[in-house]
Amino acid sequence: MRVSKRAGVVALTTAVALVAAGCSGSDDSDTGKGSGDTANGAITIDGTQPEVGLVPANTTETGGGKIIDFMWTGLVSYPNDGGAPVNAVAQDIKTTDSKVYTIKIKPDTKFHDGTVVKAKNFVDAWNWAAYSPNGAQNGSFFSDIAGFADVHTEDPDGDGPKKAPEPKAKTMSGLKVIDDTTFEVTLNAPFSIFPTKLGYSAFMPLPDAFFSETPEAFGKKPIGNGPVKFVSWQDNVEIKLTRFDDYNLDDKVKIKDVTVKMYQEDTAAYNDLVSGTLDFQQQVPVSSLAGDKWKADLADRAIEAQIPVMQILGIPIYDKRFQNANLRKAISMSINRQEIADKIFFNTRKAATSWSSPLAPGHTDGDCTVCKFDPAAAKAALQAAGGFTGELVLYYNADASHKEWMEATAQSIKTNLGINARAEGVPTFAVFRQTINDHKMKGIYRAGWQQDYPDVENWIGPLYVTGGSSNDGLFSNAQVDKLYKEGTAAPSVDAAHAKFAEATKIIDQEVPAIPMFEVTQQSGVSDRVTGVKTTNVGEIDLSSVQLK
Repeated sequence: MRVSKRAGVVALTTAVALVAAGCSGSDDSDTGKGSGDTANGAITIDGTQPEVGLVPANTTETGGGKIIDFMWTGLVSYPNDGGAPVNAVAQDIKTTDSKVYTIKIKPDTKFHDGTVVKAKNFVDAWNWAAYSPNGAQNGSFFSDIAGFADVHTEDPDGDGPKKAPEPKAKTMSGLKVIDDTTFEVTLNAPFSIFPTKLGYSAFMPLPDAFFSETPEAFGKKPIGNGPVKFVSWQDNVEIKLTRFDDYNLDDKVKIKDVTVKMYQEDTAAYNDLVSGTLDFQQQVPVSSLAGDKWKADLADRAIEAQIPVMQILGIPIYDKRFQNANLRKAISMSINRQEIADKIFFNTRKAATSWSSPLAPGHTDGDCTVCKFDPAAAKAALQAAGGFTGELVLYYNADASHKEWMEATAQSIKTNLGINARAEGVPTFAVFRQTINDHKMKGIYRAGWQQDYPDVENWIGPLYVTGGSSNDGLFSNAQVDKLYKEGTAAPSVDAAHAKFAEATKIIDQEVPAIPMFEVTQQSGVSDRVTGVKTTNVGEIDLSSVQLK
């Protein structure tokens, strides 16, 4: 989700991958339960090992994305309640034609090293991310900006032997620094949705210090501009953060220290949550959902919220075995999503019927026709594909609650298509994602998408457009690319959404992935904390946390 990506996002009509605005106005001097006062207090929350160093434009999964959301603040932020994006670091974003945007930032925000955030820090960061030799995973998010094609080239045959040609330029012509607090962005064509995207982590600023060392070194000791700053990182154990006292935007945190504890199993995190040694778990284990056990265990410490997240099965289309669209359609239509939702998720998930979250502006209900459970049609599609030979392995990361539903999915495919399907776990999310990123998956795999910003475009461009940042299966369709490009150049949001809907109809025919479930998140807190809210993507809103 973002790839869950962070791939993260909103509730109701918004989504974000960054710290969402949400301040509550309580006194910092609250005390209680032996925890000390809020202003000097500390909490521990659950997390997973980031797959790469913490560089915003190079992070596309939720383990690292969560930390980046805490440590950085963008030009806009996405309110917890799903409302429209609001200015954060931006003072104003102006345009007269939806093609040229003048962005003025607030003059008094700082990075964690004490340097002032300037317009050049956004421009330099965006140029670094877009320049393809740097290898930033989120580089394609800048494709709307004039001059992107001059700085970003692609490997013509995927993983070699040919290499991507050297870009013509190192900076995009569409970015111009006006002064310390103002920069101008010129797009390739009018794109009314562009300002909505600017809260996503790819668009975060980078301090001057970033450019004086390697991205790898910076990523291990990152410097952000958000409400908390980096302290330390012990691989597969914990990341420690602390309040940035010079932060002056609305989502200041009241507590002092945050430890993100990295668990190998979510059941271990849940046991700590129930016992009170963990202060927040973002998603309780599937095993605790049966009979609402989690509600009985946690009582008034239980939190439930709908989030713009979808569980998906990814397909390695680079593998010749999966290049027939009829085969992909057959597999999708053989899966009894509703039965799995009932028996495995105890109705806390909803069987997917669309290619995007209902919370995304521009969403179309029921546009995933291949999401319908239809064994007869599935068998006919399999026959049209010429069948499937050998074993079909469905892979998942074993450090979260995916075993049960992936095994049920494999059984559904086996029962309804006669394919020898089974599920297999990969020990950690980091190793699992590395295999996906290296395009070495040998079977269908668990994936997920956490909306990065509030628009249906985010459910198409990164996932199914050629070269998209999270197009992990390497799907490519010229007509989808064409309609997407026409949508991004449309003169209005409604016109853009109409083009995206056309593109989705082709996606539905081609089945580049398999939508599985819309997600409702079940979280929990300890009895040490109070006032806890979750962001539009279900992360803990650190600004809301107080100690009892």
